[in-house]
Amino acid sequence: MDQELDARGLKCPLPVLKAKRALKALDAGDTLTVLATDSSAVEDFQNFCQATGDELIRSDDAGGVLTFVIKKSG
Repeated sequence: MDQELDARGLKCPLPVLKAKRALKALDAGDTLTVLATDSSAVEDFQNFCQATGDELIRSDDAGGVLTFVIKKSG
């Protein structure tokens, strides 16, 4: 099951904290797409995925809206 989380307008560390909570509900191999606007989220999600072992599949910036696609690890 794939899920989307809208964290636009939230400041660090809220996007990562909300993503962490959302990932708990997913099964291994599922993806979570996170939309954020806080520029520090780029580094936050890279560090988060390194710490958890989840895979950051994609990180894009489209007009100030950051999109992160995270694949939950086993």
